[in-house]
Amino acid sequence: MPTKVVVPELGESIVEATVLRWLKREGDRVVAGDTLVELETDKVNLEVGAEREGVLVRIDKSEGQEVKPGEVLGQIDDSAETGEAPKISEIAPPEAETTMAAHEDAVPVQATPQIQSAEREERVRLSRRRQTIARRLVEGQRTAATLTTFNEIDMSAVRDIRTRHKESFRTEHGVSLGIMPFFVHAAIAALKVVPRLNAEIQGDEMVLKRYYDIGIAIAASGGLVAPVLRTADRMSFAEIEQAIEAYVRKADDGTLSLDELRGGTFTITNGGVFGSLLSTPLLNPPQVGILGLHRIEDRPVVRHGEVVIRPMMYVALSYDHRLVDGREAVQFLVQVKALIEDPPALLLEA
Repeated sequence: MPTKVVVPELGESIVEATVLRWLKREGDRVVAGDTLVELETDKVNLEVGAEREGVLVRIDKSEGQEVKPGEVLGQIDDSAETGEAPKISEIAPPEAETTMAAHEDAVPVQATPQIQSAEREERVRLSRRRQTIARRLVEGQRTAATLTTFNEIDMSAVRDIRTRHKESFRTEHGVSLGIMPFFVHAAIAALKVVPRLNAEIQGDEMVLKRYYDIGIAIAASGGLVAPVLRTADRMSFAEIEQAIEAYVRKADDGTLSLDELRGGTFTITNGGVFGSLLSTPLLNPPQVGILGLHRIEDRPVVRHGEVVIRPMMYVALSYDHRLVDGREAVQFLVQVKALIEDPPALLLEA
């Protein structure tokens, strides 16, 4: 009896995918759990497996086709014999016909501008993921009233803590102590002061989130992704570092799951790892706030009437002005600044 192979639910805000490649061919025998086909979305690649044993008797969607949840990809028949269905033939493209006869005394043809352009340029079709990322970013810019406000933070205290404890932290937890745990907890404390930044707009309503699922932006080979630290307010510094390290590894391998990417309430991105001094981060819809971190740079500052050198970082908060006022955005960054410059205060906030 034939069983349909269908496109599964793709997750929050993902409405379509592209058939990336078939791992089985028509006529192949499969068992339950075998991976049949790989789908590409703007966030992750998904594997669709066989739900029962049988023969893949039909492939309905070829590689490169766009599909939506519920659409039929193919069929498995448990009563068919192996090889019963025709194999997919790999047909080589026909050779181009010769349209010009060769002449010994032929006059060389001067290259046209079009030919010269082709030699100097290369056209590469955008991947499905990159197309969707581009579309969502443009849509986010069009629908949200995005503004960005800035501040700068003295990173001396955080640098001192990291220097004093980096060896013992790595020995005990197996990961390095970076700056992200400090900013995750400082951001959560600031979100409690400015709850509208931990919300989203649904129609004519504002949905305030009373939980803190913090997205961490990671640059993967296929594009930027933001896997989520669930209930990050309950995570220790070590747990945050371990989770981020695992997410970076999965992003590089392309093995992030949809569950790890969906449902964030606020995002933090660190362009400083690439050397960025200042930027205006783009919102991650439907979120209404994103905190941008940047390169730590020794700069002269005035302390107690004297010019001293301190490790300084610019921070940027982009926010949706439809929901968040400028005063609240500034208040958020001032709170983050105060906590980062006095890390023991984070313990009191926690």
